[in-house]
Amino acid sequence: MLNLHRMRLLVELSRRGTIGQVAEALSYSASTVSQQLGQLENEAGVPLLEQVGRRVRLTNAGELLVRHAEGILQQVERAQAALAATRSDIVGEVRVATFQTAAMTLIPRVLEEMNVRHPDLTLYLTEIQPDSATSALQAGEFDLILGEEYPGYDQPQISGIDRKMLFEDPMRIYVADKWKPNRDRKELADFADVPWILEPKGKPARDWAETACRAAGFVPRVRFESADLLVLARLAETGHGATLLPDLVWDGYRPQAQFVSIASKPARQVYTAVRTGAEARPVLVELRNILVSVSDRRIDVVQ
Repeated sequence: MLNLHRMRLLVELSRRGTIGQVAEALSYSASTVSQQLGQLENEAGVPLLEQVGRRVRLTNAGELLVRHAEGILQQVERAQAALAATRSDIVGEVRVATFQTAAMTLIPRVLEEMNVRHPDLTLYLTEIQPDSATSALQAGEFDLILGEEYPGYDQPQISGIDRKMLFEDPMRIYVADKWKPNRDRKELADFADVPWILEPKGKPARDWAETACRAAGFVPRVRFESADLLVLARLAETGHGATLLPDLVWDGYRPQAQFVSIASKPARQVYTAVRTGAEARPVLVELRNILVSVSDRRIDVVQ
């Protein structure tokens, strides 16, 4: 009989490409993963992997088993969800991955509501980049992602992931009076000569910001970089340059500089994602409903 856990390792290998990456993602040693996959081959009775140089790749039989295993794992998720639905209460643990501004603004309110409604439920939270979070969700490290997607950088639809949009979060220029916003400077192109404060290279927000600036006819002169959006905000407030920030930053944080809305009205999408088959789990249904409720009550301080 094929072992479910070993089939999950094979699926992860098909997604990640190397045994080392599977081991790192699931906190195993590479030798343990290799041993488990070898045992799966014995159970299957046919070769599932073949050596190519120093790496391995799936055989045709391995790819066939992966396709079936993905469906089986989804059915297991559905079975677990159905069993959980027979309970009259929501208890246990739920693991959530999210991004910085959601962790600062939405999650505290979610925790408050969960504590009132379901005091025996424990929520674990990790701040993580959405691209890393998706693979971790597939691997079972998290139960739900509260993620973000910047305009023009649509993430590919991934098999086995159930994703729902939560809300759109407008992006605006944030800059101190020193740079005369809304008087001499009303559009993105008007800030071409201003120093810029952006997230580090390689971050989706940075890629989007540079693309938006180039579309406006200039390359931003980036003097300051930080992955902490409150650092970007503070540097802008103290007159060191302009930055581009989502409105969610200001939910619970009083702005001290000026906003300039961009004519194209760009907005990032904030979404939830769970594994396909797990979307009916009562705790995830409840968590998604609470996130909708909390999101609808966001404080709008940007006029």
